[in-house]
Amino acid sequence: MAPISKEIDFLVIGGGSGGLASARAASGKFGTKAMVIEGKRLGGTCVNVGCVPKKVTFNAAFIAETLHQAKAYGFSLHESAPFDWTTFKHKRDAYITRLNGIYERNLVNDKVEYVHGWAKLLSRNQVEVTLDDGTKSVVNAKKILVAFGTNSDGFFDIETLPKKVALVGAGYIAVEFAGMFNALGVETHLFIRHDTFLRHFDPMIQDVVTAEYERLGIKIHKRSQVDRVDKDAATGKLTLHFKEGETSDASVADFDHLIWAVGRTPATKDIGLEAAGVAVDDKGYVLADDYQNTNVDNVYALGDVTGKVELTPVAIAAGRKLAARLFGPEQFKNARLDYSNIPSVVFSHPEVGSIGLTEPEAVEKYGRENLTIYKTNFTAMYYAMMDPEQKGPTSYKLICAGPEEKVVGLHILGLGSGEMLQGFGVAVKMGATKADFDSCVAIHPTSAEELVTLK
Repeated sequence: MAPISKEIDFLVIGGGSGGLASARAASGKFGTKAMVIEGKRLGGTCVNVGCVPKKVTFNAAFIAETLHQAKAYGFSLHESAPFDWTTFKHKRDAYITRLNGIYERNLVNDKVEYVHGWAKLLSRNQVEVTLDDGTKSVVNAKKILVAFGTNSDGFFDIETLPKKVALVGAGYIAVEFAGMFNALGVETHLFIRHDTFLRHFDPMIQDVVTAEYERLGIKIHKRSQVDRVDKDAATGKLTLHFKEGETSDASVADFDHLIWAVGRTPATKDIGLEAAGVAVDDKGYVLADDYQNTNVDNVYALGDVTGKVELTPVAIAAGRKLAARLFGPEQFKNARLDYSNIPSVVFSHPEVGSIGLTEPEAVEKYGRENLTIYKTNFTAMYYAMMDPEQKGPTSYKLICAGPEEKVVGLHILGLGSGEMLQGFGVAVKMGATKADFDSCVAIHPTSAEELVTLK
């Protein structure tokens, strides 16, 4: 066995958002001797290949849409303004590099030791660390947090803007990328197994966003199953062979890229979970309870590696709660994240926001007779100057339960939904009723006012 080099109170495997937040809180707030081990770039999926570069790309797509719509407001702009993907990508990559540096400085400020290397559990209190030069050492730790995340795809490595892309999947990743590519002028094909996508969201969102993507010109291959992909040796172009609905075999050629967005896999192989006796499910996710405890004393897990609400703010909040419970004063001995009513946003076209129960979930929990559903569909004022074919949808739904009409679900889609949801999320989390919504004076003229004037 490699020599023992360190004795640590709190060892975090993985330098993603959740692991960093937990280590910084343990050390900076509670004075714990903490270490983070990360073999790639600090920040994890979100910063490097997830929500941050995705939102930057969404912003570029939004600008492209705005330029296309500017003529309706009297601006003499070419609808097809040139877009330099290479310049955009280099600037986006530079921004990510700056964030990596900020994360490292934050660790220094909170006195967290950072080791760039690969960690492997040897037992519930020992981790073997392999450094970049191949040397190995063993760290003894009183408590270990597994926050290793998931494997992602190579979307952000694409160097030139493709002319034609195929995406396979019906979740938010496939839907977001499809919307961005389409807005940037790329011929976009989306292959889904059913008739709608975003199937974990409320049916209103599924139906309206699917219809809007079709209206925007995205080619959606419903009830499809990709069987084979061929690559032309001379051109590098891809041909997808698939079945669509009840039809016979079909194919589409000349794709520049294929993005397989059917979900990510937990990065739990070869990190020694078996040696430490840590249990995983059949997909490889670490089994952890709401307090982030695994089945092994002193070993904890949070974030994407647990497969539970795979969102960056969730991992951050869970990490801080765990640090407080393990190392904070007595008042935090039962600290844990409340996983109910977590707001989520899809940066699709249009944006989607959701918190609480979907309508089918609410029916199952409360019974149809105990629900009151408030819905509205309208055209946002932004589109007032535009021709009908340029106008996007806006749809809102409130799901209220019981005689007091407690808001148990809120689902919105349309311009600005991503920013709008945060404030309404606070209200839903606090247990607001329809009467509470009604008592708030509307801000006019806005789309959000519809949520406090629903009848």
